[in-house]
Parts: sequence; structure tokens; C-alpha cells
Amino acid sequence: MKKVLVVGEKSYLGIKFKEYITRTTNSFLISTVSLRNDSWKKMNFSEYDVVFHVVGIAHIKETKKNKPLYYKINRDLAYEVAKKSKKDGVGHFIFLSSMSVYGMKSGVIKDNTIPNPISNYGKSKLQAEELIKSLSSASFKISIIRPPMIYGPRCKGNYSKLALFSLKTIIFPYIENKRSMLYVDHFSEFIKLIIENGSSGMFFPQNSEYVCTTKMVSLIAQANGRTIFLTKMFNPLLNLFKSSALTKIFGNLVYEREMSEYTSSYSIYDFEETINLTEKVNVNE
Repeated sequence: MKKVLVVGEKSYLGIKFKEYITRTTNSFLISTVSLRNDSWKKMNFSEYDVVFHVVGIAHIKETKKNKPLYYKINRDLAYEVAKKSKKDGVGHFIFLSSMSVYGMKSGVIKDNTIPNPISNYGKSKLQAEELIKSLSSASFKISIIRPPMIYGPRCKGNYSKLALFSLKTIIFPYIENKRSMLYVDHFSEFIKLIIENGSSGMFFPQNSEYVCTTKMVSLIAQANGRTIFLTKMFNPLLNLFKSSALTKIFGNLVYEREMSEYTSSYSIYDFEETINLTEKVNVNE
């Protein structure tokens, strides 16, 4: 029986990981803790085999005013938890980082691609990685996870925006792009494998298929009983007025396939099934 402490009681991924483990295996005992006050500092982490840190600030607009908060939560607090985990004798620490550490809007991320974050979110995550890695030892294994966009039922971020748009529009640009994405159950299964195998190092999980934004929007509409007409009519205009937002939606941004381990083991569903499963929950709320 693996005892796992999920740090981030109210986090989307923490909640989804616990739900997934509860319904798929009896070999894990999952506990959760919040960092919203200092009570966690009085806990004894020694009873846990693994600490899985998913706390972080994301999906909010970055401003000069909230800049310090990114480093306080995403970097400093994560490092504090990691130090306590090591001090208390925990053997394995898993830190949730992000693809954002690369600072890339488009392109192919390879094994030798050097991180160069441009946002406070990405910078704070990369700095946290460096601090946490310095704690690594033979008795304290560290796993750093840099996932791409994660989507699933009730998720926030770009998926929810595209889903909302797909329910309102009847026409959408036909663009054949490729993006690395990760369904939330695939993410949870991947973390389960990391824990079971006692794997340490840097990891880049993604679905077994690259995602085309046009196909995603079409499938979301289809799952909700709607039809969207796809057209290349707007493509010249989109190419002319390229912006950061448009690149994020229609650009190509992927992890090279060779970077992702265990893909066939944790990609339980094909892409269309993940959309149907996501929208099955969303539509009933």
C-alpha cells in the first residue's frame, strides 16, 4: 500500500487524481492537505511514501501587482514543502511544473531545448524546479512533471474557452495544426505509474495523439449535438493578423514524441473518447 499525500486539497488536478485513484485501484491510500494556512507545517510527513505537490497559481491574468504572488506560491512555497518532505523522511517528491518553462508560443520542444520562460508563471515554475532538484539524494527521489495543456471535465483554461465558443458559433476556421495536450485521466494514470515504478527525473507526458484545434472544437460541438461548419475562408486573415492569442489557439506546439515515456501505458482513451467523456460531464451540469 502506497501512502500518498497530495499537496493541494482544492486544486483541480489534486481532486481529479484522488478521484481517479479511488475508482481504479486499492493499492494507494491518498490523503490531501491545503497550504492556505500554516497548519501543514505542524504535520508529520514521515507516514507518507510520496508527496505529490500540485499547488500553484495559474489561469489568472498576470499583472505587476500579482507578480510577487507567483514566486511566493509557485516557487517559495513549493520549495518549503519539498524541504519539509525530505526532513521528515519522505522518499519520493513529485513536483508539477509546466510546459510554460520553455517560453515557446510555437514549435517543437526537443530533449535538448533549453527552457526560456517569458511569463511569471513559467519563470516561477522553472526556479522552483531548480531549487527542488538541489534536494535530490539517494534517499529522496524527485520527479518533475512538465505537462502540456491538461483538459477534462470542469477544467479551466483554454479548453473551457474553446468549449464555450463551440456552443455559440456555427462556423470555425479549418486549420491543420498540432498541439501536445493531456487528458486528465491520462495525467492521473501517468502519475500512478511514476509512483508505482519509483521513477525520478524529468517527465513530459502527453496524449498518444497530437491535437488539432479545429478537430477539438468540432468534436466538442458534436458531443453537444451541434454541427459546426469548417472553412478555410478566414485563414489568410488569421495569417495576416497573427497575435499571441491566435498562435496559442491555432499554432503548432508539441513535445517531440521520444520525450514522452509510457505513452501507450497511460493513454487509455483515444482523443475523440476524451472529448466525449469530458463533455458528458460538462453538459449534465
